[in-house]
Amino acid sequence: MDGVNEQRVAIKFCFKVGLSATETLVLVQNAYGNEDLDRSNVFRRYSLFRDRRELVEDERCGRPKSTRTEVNIAAVADLVKNDRRIASRMIAESLKIPKTVVLRILKEDLGKRKLCARFVPHSLTPEQREDRVTSCQDIIAMADEDQNFSNNIIAGDETWCFAYDPETKRQSSEWVYETSPRPKKLKFQRPRIETMLIIFSTLKA
Repeated sequence: MDGVNEQRVAIKFCFKVGLSATETLVLVQNAYGNEDLDRSNVFRRYSLFRDRRELVEDERCGRPKSTRTEVNIAAVADLVKNDRRIASRMIAESLKIPKTVVLRILKEDLGKRKLCARFVPHSLTPEQREDRVTSCQDIIAMADEDQNFSNNIIAGDETWCFAYDPETKRQSSEWVYETSPRPKKLKFQRPRIETMLIIFSTLKA
């Protein structure tokens, strides 16, 4: 066994007995120094074992590239297509491949990135937006014709008060392409408990 693989076996042993990556680094450097594996390589190798990789040998040293294959790339693409909110951890568990490989497939092969949803107060249809523009234009026209128009206005508004927001922005994050817009999430989703709050006020001084 060469020096590099010997250190990898030591790193795997440290991970198996429950030592942290930092503790593993200290022990490896005490035993081998920076002879073959430096700090970044020790942490990277520890991360691979944490992601359920069992083999010690490196892919470039003879291990077949059995995880980042066309079949797995297609499988990851299919999972993301069916559920854009799926976590990379769940993809890794479903396909039985390391999470690091899943992330590389998503970002490098599929050109995906995960974005949190952007809160918006309301989701209006094109017809509703056009109606609002028309109403505002009518109000402006009436105000221009009558100087006392604002003294006769009673403003009213209403809003739903909800007991809780069932889903956060991060929980609403989705895998999208680099050029895709940020997904939107309504700021208030209707839960089981809700109250309508109606407010009226006069604008007369």
